[in-house]
Amino acid sequence: ATTTNEEEYFHNLFPKRQLFQPKVLYPLWDKNWDGRQQKADTPEAIAREKERRKLGVTRHIILVRHGQYDETHKEDEKRILTELGRQQAHLTGKRLAEMIQSIENEDESLVEPCRIKVIRVSDMTRAKETADIIAQHVPNVQQALPDARLNEGRPCHYIPTPKVSEKNISCMDKDKDRIEDAFQQYFYRSDVMVQHANPQQDDANDGDKKKKKKKKKQTERHEFEIIVCHANVIRYFFCRALQIPPEAWLRLCTFNCSLTYLTVRPSGSVSCRMLGDIGHLPYDHSTFSGHHGFTW
Repeated sequence: ATTTNEEEYFHNLFPKRQLFQPKVLYPLWDKNWDGRQQKADTPEAIAREKERRKLGVTRHIILVRHGQYDETHKEDEKRILTELGRQQAHLTGKRLAEMIQSIENEDESLVEPCRIKVIRVSDMTRAKETADIIAQHVPNVQQALPDARLNEGRPCHYIPTPKVSEKNISCMDKDKDRIEDAFQQYFYRSDVMVQHANPQQDDANDGDKKKKKKKKKQTERHEFEIIVCHANVIRYFFCRALQIPPEAWLRLCTFNCSLTYLTVRPSGSVSCRMLGDIGHLPYDHSTFSGHHGFTW
């Protein structure tokens, strides 16, 4: 560490106070990362934890970056989606609709439809437009009020980096607590448990009804949320959720209308199923802000 203007710096890059400090030393896993880890120090507590792992609800969080937008204006209300951005949003809505449908064959449903709880969105125009278009393809899903905590910003500094400017130090001071608060609001293990079926219930052992009840229980054990927001925020959430140093966020790339999909198990374990996935977008619809395709 070095000292600049009487403030301690991290390797002469940025103030040490702005370096993310994990509660548990990397690469160890913080089992209580969301503050919901139950103590298993008695036989009863151990039994409750086993029950939670067996019957708890898995949370599926799908982060969607907004579509391409007009960057020629400074005012947010004028930074609306381009025609290409609207097309990207429609294709993304169709992709999400396909993901949540059941998969069937001639005999029975193999995969039950996904239970989407809500569509969340930042309070920035380009994200709200994208969320509204996506909602057209997944009807009957609640749309939450816009949340300004999900707005774009500088969640933390990135490494590698040259010495950070005073402007960016100020930007991080302004944005980091807000974005971290959004992470803690939306990333956590569920406390909900799906109850056992009553074995005394009429027809409980009937073959077809038993299968249907089993599938219903499987569906109830999975809860989906879609969050439409921004590249920096998504990359920060990804690193924080997987307990990777968040200063690595700029090493990741999330194209417009890409999908980043994380699961949080009842045990508190987190895994990534998609990172910046744009398989639903044709090559001529693939953009990173003003950059088209991949040759940039």
